[in-house]
Formats: sequence, structure tokens, C-alpha cells
Amino acid sequence: MSTPGMSVSGSGTLRVVAIADADSFVKWSASLLGGVPGIRPHLLIVRTPLTVSVEQQRTALTGTGMPAENVTRISFAETVGWLEGQRPDVVLLAGRGPFVRLMGRVVDRLTRRPVVVAGMPGMAIPAQRGALDYRRYADLLVVHSHREERAFAELGRRIGVGVPTALATLPFARLRSRMLAPDRARVLAAEPHGSSRGAMLVSERPDEGREKREPATDIVFAAQALVPVGREERAEIAATLIRAAEADPGRRVVLKLRSRPGETETHRERDSYLDLLPSRHPANLVVSYDSMASALSTAAGLVTVSSTAAVEAVAVGVPVIALDSFGVSKSLLNTVFVGSGLLGGRAEVVAGRFRHPHPDWLRDNYFHPSSESTWWERVEQLVAMRRSGSLPARVVPAARGGAMREAWHRASVLGGEDRTLRGAAALALGAPATKALAALRRGRASADGDTWADASTDFTLEPNPFHDSIRR
Repeated sequence: MSTPGMSVSGSGTLRVVAIADADSFVKWSASLLGGVPGIRPHLLIVRTPLTVSVEQQRTALTGTGMPAENVTRISFAETVGWLEGQRPDVVLLAGRGPFVRLMGRVVDRLTRRPVVVAGMPGMAIPAQRGALDYRRYADLLVVHSHREERAFAELGRRIGVGVPTALATLPFARLRSRMLAPDRARVLAAEPHGSSRGAMLVSERPDEGREKREPATDIVFAAQALVPVGREERAEIAATLIRAAEADPGRRVVLKLRSRPGETETHRERDSYLDLLPSRHPANLVVSYDSMASALSTAAGLVTVSSTAAVEAVAVGVPVIALDSFGVSKSLLNTVFVGSGLLGGRAEVVAGRFRHPHPDWLRDNYFHPSSESTWWERVEQLVAMRRSGSLPARVVPAARGGAMREAWHRASVLGGEDRTLRGAAALALGAPATKALAALRRGRASADGDTWADASTDFTLEPNPFHDSIRR
């Protein structure tokens, strides 16, 4: 609970440092801080096997408001000294769970402790046990919808983890004034009798004085590394994109990827769509590595299984199909779209029958009024409490298992960036043991009841089914 009346007004501009590595977290953290006026933001990119390339960084930071001179790339060994020199008031930990834990231990070593904030870089339904457990020592957990607030509160009660949460607007859900409002735009499906017009975004009642969105015709597919998992399902999506391109040679079908060959992403991709497409495919089926904002600027519709790009599309008035051809389940991360009106199949993609979400779905799912996003006010209160000495430090405890387990935690995140002998030994011993332990836990989950299969809740208790180790 915040302390009434405590604020940092008049105490100087707050210095806020986001610490990130992977592409989605770089984009999210820079965008989140970009929406806060009157602060001194900085983005610290720590080198790990998941760290964005310079080109990915440029794409991720497009439109975030984070100046290039406010971004520093650094090794893990340099982080303590850098933070000691900068003395931030707030640190935003932006990475996968083990990265957050590791950087939390760095914060614990600082002589002047900042307020620690953490969060996830997109839609976080279902709320996963690991997502909360790794961030349990943050002073504040940022969530992006009322539904996520409830899900993480219930998850915390189930596992006995209490982390204060606060609501923020997902940066990619901020309505952009140059676009038509989502509930005032619609898509016309391809005309009958073989018309090749495809889908077209039109205004039903355009606002006077608002800049209109230029006509657009692209179908954009937002690829995801995690879902669908199966190679056959991913091949079916590739085939659908080919059919959509063949159905109307006058429109582009854009395969929007987040990494070029040789680059890494937040999550491991096992069957790349580039490998699943035939060498000869329609000329209007193209690949893009541009920012999602750029892809949406020429889009008549967005297709995805469960990417946060769907929210970004809704925010700028681009209609969406969230594919339900492989089902609707927590393991596909698409239960968040139940009741949205966005779910649809592959045939609808080919026909161009995109749609906008039901208004009743919006407020509970990422499009609440901006007045309800009070996360920064909470941060300011926490800074005042820390300065007054009334905010206890939430210290990451030492790993059970001593120095070797600590070395395992560090080396798992840093990979080749950890050049210590102890880290190398910990990885050699720990990797097989961790794999066996994960298999044992999955077996126990199957025997005890699997919350991943329970469609009645928005949280999960067992390890996720993606086999997506942070180790590379």
C-alpha cells in the first residue's frame, strides 16, 4: 500500500533507468518510459545471448521517444559500477525471469537503493507462475489490463507470493490521433463474384479535423516464436499466407519477422517460417523486418495467433484476425481473445474478412481509460517512501545451494558472456540436472491436474509447455 500524501514533487527530475537485453523488452521498456513526461530516462542494454543486435535495437526504439544518446550497451560486469555512478531513483527490470532475478541481485549491491519496477512486455494472459515468482522481489509489478490485475492477484494468492501491482496502459495500445478510432472503422470483405479489391479500411463516421488513415491493402502476419509449437501447424500458416497472396495478386501479404537470420529473439524459434516457405512463392508474399508500426501503416488487416501486435493493430484502427484454426487454449496464449470478436480461421484470412473487437471487451483488455493507469503515481510514492526510509528493501535471497547455484543462475542468463570457471562448471553440471527436474515437474503436473488445460481461469501453476530455455 502506498503512503497517502507522500510525493516527490519539487525534489528534482527523477532519474529512471531501464535494464533490458532482448528485443521485446527493449521495445516495451523504452516505450513505457517514453510515455512518462518530466523524467530523465536511460536504457541500459546488458549483453547476454538474447541481446538485440544494433539493427534490432534501432527497429525496437522507433517511435518510443527514447533518444539514441540515452542508450548504453554494456557488459554484465560493468553494470554495478555504471549504476553506482548514475545513482538512479528508479530501475525498471525488463527481461525474462532469470534476467530479472540476476539484475535484482545487482541492485541489491548498490549503496543507494533505487525503487525496483518490473513487468512483462505484452499481453500476459494467462498469468504464469514463473513470471510472478521471478519478479516477486520488485517493489512494483506493472500490469497492463484489469484482467491481468485480477489474474496475477489470484495467482499470487495460490502460490503465496505478494507483489504490489499497478496498472499501466500497454505502450502499444495508446491510441494514435492520426488513426481512426477502432470503434469507428470497419473492414469490408472482398466483394462477391470474384472481385479482387480485397479488404479495405473505411470510416463509417470520420471525425472532423482528425487526420484520416490513408487507404491500405497489406495483410500482415505477426509471427511468433512460441506458438504454434508444432511444425505442421506452422507449415499450415505458411500455406495460408501463400493462398492469401494468390487470392489477390494486387495486395501484399507481409510476413513480419522480428529477427533476421543470425539474430536472436526473446524466445527460441524452432521452425522458422522462412524455412517453411517454398523457394518459389507469389511475388506479393514478402518478408519484413521493419517495426510493427511501420508494417501497420500500410495494413488492411493483421493476422496472428496471439501476438501483442493484435493490440497494437487495434490501437491504430487496423482490423485483426486472431487465428483459432488450432484451437483456443492457454498453451496457444490466445484465451485472452475469447469474447473479443477477433477469433477467426484461415479461410477468413484468405477472404480478407478482418474485424474490430467488441467494445465490451476493450475496457477489461488493454484499452481502459488512461485515467486508470496510475502506475507512475505509484512509483513516485514509492520513491518518496524510499527517500524517507519507510520502504523496506525487497532483497533477492541467496540461492539455495550456495556459490555453485549462484554461478548456475548467472551463467544461465549470460551464456558466453560469463567467462568464469565456476560458471562453466555450473552449466556443465546443471544443464542435465535441470532438464531431468523439468521433466519430473511436468509429470507431477499431469498427475495433479494441469491448470494449463483449465479454460475457466486466467492463471497457470505448472511450468509452461514451450521448452523455451533461456540458455542459448
